[in-house]
Amino acid sequence: MTELKSFRAAALGTLFAALSGAPLHAAPLPLSARGEIDGLLSRLAASDCQFKRNGSWHSAAEAQSHLRRKLDYLMDRGAVASAEQFIERAASRSSMSGQAYQVRCGSHAPVASAAWLRAQLQDLRAGK
Repeated sequence: MTELKSFRAAALGTLFAALSGAPLHAAPLPLSARGEIDGLLSRLAASDCQFKRNGSWHSAAEAQSHLRRKLDYLMDRGAVASAEQFIERAASRSSMSGQAYQVRCGSHAPVASAAWLRAQLQDLRAGK
């Protein structure tokens, strides 16, 4: 009887995880994707750009730190497998407010962080 209860509990847990969209087994982030994401974060930190989140402008170093924490959160859950997913799931908008992040470099007008990061990713892949 106890084995049957344990089996039912395990089955319900598996079903709940599947229905909630949570991965049953967190897959590690591929090394190539991790390298690209690290490259993006390094480019951001080395830029003289500012990063807007939740209505406030932050330094590039602060932005890098914030996005690295979000990356760690996603990696712990197996929820990121590529640089594109990182941009979409962590670096495009606030998970708290839903507001889009922006990047402002020098006197240029702010742009969506997703667009800025995609351009940086394209340059990384092209060896620039």
